[in-house]
Amino acid sequence: MSQPKSMGYNMSLIDLYDLSLEQRTGSYILHEKEITVIETSASPSIPHLLKGLEQLDIGLDEVKHIIVTHIHLDHAGGVGLLLEKCPNAYVYVHPRGQRHLADPSRLIQGAKAVYGDSFDHLFDPIVPVPEDRIITKNDGETLKVGENRTLTFFDTPGHAKHHFSIYDSLSNGIFTGDTLGILYPPTETHDFELVLPSTSPNQFDPEDMLLSLDRVEDLGVDSIFFGHYGKAQNPESVYEQIKFWLPKFVEIGEKEYDLTANLPFEEKAKSVEAKLYQMISEFLEEKGVPSSDHVHQHIKVDLAICAQGIVDYLQKKQVS
Repeated sequence: MSQPKSMGYNMSLIDLYDLSLEQRTGSYILHEKEITVIETSASPSIPHLLKGLEQLDIGLDEVKHIIVTHIHLDHAGGVGLLLEKCPNAYVYVHPRGQRHLADPSRLIQGAKAVYGDSFDHLFDPIVPVPEDRIITKNDGETLKVGENRTLTFFDTPGHAKHHFSIYDSLSNGIFTGDTLGILYPPTETHDFELVLPSTSPNQFDPEDMLLSLDRVEDLGVDSIFFGHYGKAQNPESVYEQIKFWLPKFVEIGEKEYDLTANLPFEEKAKSVEAKLYQMISEFLEEKGVPSSDHVHQHIKVDLAICAQGIVDYLQKKQVS
């Protein structure tokens, strides 16, 4: 297990080894008078989070704020389990996510539909959060966590309707969860930062995603802190990459959707996944990243879910 990484600005990043993958999902710790945890990942990651807090010499009774950008289980599935161990903490969530943290039955049902027999291994247990320990934050509302640090919450749909991003006044950075996609740190060894859209089901909307991107871009931040994974110090590159890749994801989805019109959902998604991976593999090869590089493992995991979200989006679009 790696040590927590200092991000500057009284902030640390703990690797949560989501899906047993290094640099897959992280939790950000703000070392202020009121200790703040941003993102928890799923319950199997909580031991890594607890160990990281211990390495940072933070007592669980010192944790005051636990914030989840959205309620997908790889970001918030472990929040109830963590809260049981943090007696003085409250959980902050988008208003659309509140009831699902209090009663996660629909979250569990939806995840089982996507992950099938792998659900227990990936996500169990999912512990309900007591309603009196949930605080919602509407668009533009703030939370002061230190003398010189205020967090501002921005409604940023596109990846999900229950998603907010959190602007940090001290770092002039923003925690974007999955709204601005996924950063792949392994590519940094090849002298570039790869960012791809996260289009997972079941509320993916490319138009909303681009509107949210525009809103973040207008803030003029210096850094973007990704749920998956780490800090991008060149926000302009992030915006450019999402604007480049997102239309291509949708275009491939539309083409494969038409070609597989008579096939079931699963087959449509597999076809989209294969074409997406072919496109990105060719791009990586041009960048000098070999097929043996472990970044491919991360990308394959993500594209399987992204393809399902694209097909789900196109199905709903066709019905409407």
